Amino acid sequence: MTQVLVALGLVAGALGLVGWLRLGIGRELAVAALRAAVQLAVVGAVVTAIFDSAGLGAAFVAVMACAATVTSGRRLRGVPGAWVRAGAAILAGALTGLVPLLVAGAFSTRPRELVPVAGILIGGAMVAASVTGSRLVASLREGVADVEARLALGVPASEAVAPRLRGAIVTGVVPVMDQTKNAGLVTLPGTFVGLVLGGASPAEAARVQLTVLLALLAVELVAALVVARLVVAGLTLPGERVAVPGEG
Repeated sequence: MTQVLVALGLVAGALGLVGWLRLGIGRELAVAALRAAVQLAVVGAVVTAIFDSAGLGAAFVAVMACAATVTSGRRLRGVPGAWVRAGAAILAGALTGLVPLLVAGAFSTRPRELVPVAGILIGGAMVAASVTGSRLVASLREGVADVEARLALGVPASEAVAPRLRGAIVTGVVPVMDQTKNAGLVTLPGTFVGLVLGGASPAEAARVQLTVLLALLAVELVAALVVARLVVAGLTLPGERVAVPGEG
């Protein structure tokens, strides 16, 4: 209980700092903390049932994918069909990592292994889609004059937005690259710590963590690429015109 109280104190301090700096994200930060508390409490209460039932395990993975889709979709304000595009990117990214791992036998399809691994990959794809998508939308709003100038010169829409698309993708995958480069040096990743605390040997924990981290590189790159392409497709109008995404 002490750990939770300390963490709550840190959140309260963060909220105070947000208010002092007038960042305008106090409500979102508070909701995020509250949701995490409620959701983890629920998962902790039902995790045994989930791990013992293939059907419940699959349903829980589906719920994770839907929640990730809604979260990322909200970041694509002004893009038509935002949730569909975000969901497609997250699914493409997660499956890029999950399918080869399962086919190769790196992880079992038993819910006890499938649910945590799928959750990590879906979460990584969600972050990449959110960061890439929101960055691309913001970049198109900021650089509308540049894009329109390129279009006026007869440059195809796909080429007119290409520099901004590439920049957004790079921004989206920087976190996972930094995390991977510094694993074991700056931080001990969660999977590694969890396995060690659960009784696994450090060598076994390191092997599993390395597998997950390397898979995330591909997962997040694919999710970033797909969401960027789909956002551009959603904003490209007939006649090689590009719609400026509204604030939505």
